[in-house]
Amino acid sequence: MTDDTPWEPPFAGTEAEHLLGALDRLRTTFRWKAADLDAAGLQTRIGASTLTLGGLLKHLALVEDDCSTGRLSGAPIGEPWESEWAGGDWAFTSAADDSPERLYAVWDDAVARSRARWDAALAAGGMDQRADLTGPDGEHAGVRRLLCDLVEEYGRHTGHADLLREAVDGLVGEDPPPGWHPQVGRRPIG
Repeated sequence: MTDDTPWEPPFAGTEAEHLLGALDRLRTTFRWKAADLDAAGLQTRIGASTLTLGGLLKHLALVEDDCSTGRLSGAPIGEPWESEWAGGDWAFTSAADDSPERLYAVWDDAVARSRARWDAALAAGGMDQRADLTGPDGEHAGVRRLLCDLVEEYGRHTGHADLLREAVDGLVGEDPPPGWHPQVGRRPIG
């Protein structure tokens, strides 16, 4: 990791540092693939698929908040979800009604909240603690499992974002260029 590539996971770190580093690299790559698009770009589809970059932004924002609240600690998911969420594929389909600015803000804000919650949870009990989420047999999931699930979710959807973004304007690549930062309006975030 350098100042120009802060998303790189540690070369030799703890298990938690590696999982969080892998997650942040995927988050950054996903955000780069979805960055700087207008409404038409965020609503572009490929073939028969209904997936869009805007839908993925909103879906992953919801996943971030769900995983770092209810699944992790049992806390309510909070806003904007409690007053808007209609269940099912709502996050994917309702994104077409949101402005690009709102979609980016919803994702950026959810990631910031999620990072803070994961940092607090890991500081309080580490990777071996149990989360609130229970399986069919009543066993509580481990924090490690929730983080792995979040990495998997981003891996799947970052691959979708690769294809969608290439269809929008030809942008390809595995990682953002060195020094890249997402923009909200005119100011960098993160």
